[in-house]
Amino acid sequence: MTARREAIKKRIFEIIEKGRPGDRASRLFDLFLVILIVLNVAAIVLASVHSIDQALHHLFRAFEVFSVVVFSIEYGLRVWTASLKVPARSRAGSMLRYVITPMAIVDLLAVLPFYVPFLLPVDLRFLRILRLTRLLRLLKIQRYSESLQLIGKVLKEKKEELVVTIFVTFILIVFASTLMYYLESDVQPDEFPNIITAFWWAIATLTTIGYGDVYPVTGWGRLLSGIIAVLGIGLVALPTGILSSGFVEELSNRKKEARGDEKRDPPKYCPHCGKKL
Repeated sequence: MTARREAIKKRIFEIIEKGRPGDRASRLFDLFLVILIVLNVAAIVLASVHSIDQALHHLFRAFEVFSVVVFSIEYGLRVWTASLKVPARSRAGSMLRYVITPMAIVDLLAVLPFYVPFLLPVDLRFLRILRLTRLLRLLKIQRYSESLQLIGKVLKEKKEELVVTIFVTFILIVFASTLMYYLESDVQPDEFPNIITAFWWAIATLTTIGYGDVYPVTGWGRLLSGIIAVLGIGLVALPTGILSSGFVEELSNRKKEARGDEKRDPPKYCPHCGKKL
């Protein structure tokens, strides 16, 4: 009986994980969930139109209940088969290790808002905010999309370069907002009452958006604004260049692996511990 149970668990694990070539049941399960997730997002968008929501409210509600049941069963099966994905000394240990993984948290948050009103008395405004977490169901597609997995891998490989870029950008924003506060606060006390408020101007200027709702009127302020805008062009382009080069490298490696080329680029991270080589 134990051997049969383990065999069933293994088969369920194979089905709910990303489908392998030739495993029709797993592929169909993946396709079903992807379609269900897309329909959920479409329902959220359509329900925001008052006239459509009034006409199809009961249909939307029934579809939400059906979706929550499916996602809850999926989450329960993933927790049950956690020992095959994240082995530990005990079954409870495997389950605990799994439920704190990012994708497991996304799975939980995708269904939790539905159950909260039944368990706890909540304010209707807070409940509306909770319902926004249904959009997290869209992130569940990451399991089944090689493109999204590629994005995640590139972000992981280029995280150090991206962190440096973000840190430099933050420093520039702090300097720019501080200088602009001292240059413009006397002339425009309502627009630049403090450094924190000046952050909006610095972000809008550095990202070259320039909404025009807040802008300098003094000569020195305009000079600083021009310098920040020019610097912003280069800084905004840096993350784009980093990610682009990462995509090119990863796609090149995948093509070489598909051809069976033994001279492909060596991995930058240890496949066992994940540390950078």
